[in-house]
Amino acid sequence: MAGSLKGKWAVVTGASSGLGVDFARELASRGANVVLVARRKDRLEQVADELRSKHGAEVEVVALDLSSSDAPLELHRRMKDGGRDIEILVNNAGFGIFGLVLEIPFERVEQMLDLDIAALVHLSRLFGIDMVARGSGYVLQVASIGAYQASPTYASYAAAKSFVLHFGEAFDYELSGTGVSCTVLSPGMTETEFLDVSGQSPTWFQRLVMMPSSKVASIGIRAMLRRRRSIIPGVLNSVMAWFIRFMPRRFTHWVAWRTMKTPEIEQARTPSTRG
Repeated sequence: MAGSLKGKWAVVTGASSGLGVDFARELASRGANVVLVARRKDRLEQVADELRSKHGAEVEVVALDLSSSDAPLELHRRMKDGGRDIEILVNNAGFGIFGLVLEIPFERVEQMLDLDIAALVHLSRLFGIDMVARGSGYVLQVASIGAYQASPTYASYAAAKSFVLHFGEAFDYELSGTGVSCTVLSPGMTETEFLDVSGQSPTWFQRLVMMPSSKVASIGIRAMLRRRRSIIPGVLNSVMAWFIRFMPRRFTHWVAWRTMKTPEIEQARTPSTRG
């Protein structure tokens, strides 16, 4: 079949729900064997059973909290000890936090940055070295449409995803000629647990642009296999990211605030905060 990955091993992080599950399904449907990585072992086992029964894939479950500083090394060691040559790395693990910068506990922000940035870079380096040595491989980084602008109410998250976008594109350029590539997927609002975890009730705008997780995952895997450097799924998302480049930056901040704010967050904003 087109895009067959028969017998290749893929690591998918954040594989217990949402996009992570759909990335795993997409890869398994193309013949790949999959290593599922997340904190919730029971959820991982359910996904593993589905992939085995539906696609006949070999599946390994690894329960790890990748926000821990030694977790990427532990995951890499397990793959080496098990004789797994990882051909595909999907860096999907991550979460966002909704709220005002001054009101979000720093410990929560630090955990997010450790997972969304530090773990992603560490895993990219560890598995990237192996891929380059073999002369083949794919890395898929999951950023966000928020990477393209500053986003009040998601200030730290959007900044973290901007890092992922620029890191991933630069990484792909550095990999030129090695047989290894890095693709950055920047989804908009997707039907996942993102809002539940971030602590936000969906706004009218978010409901309007919401995309199915399975469709976003399929677009991402296809782009990765075509070795595209960067892709934004969804026509409306792509158009918005393109137009942002021509807007005054102050105006984009206002637009982000208007489309993301909830009544609760607007009430919490101090009167002295500038618009």
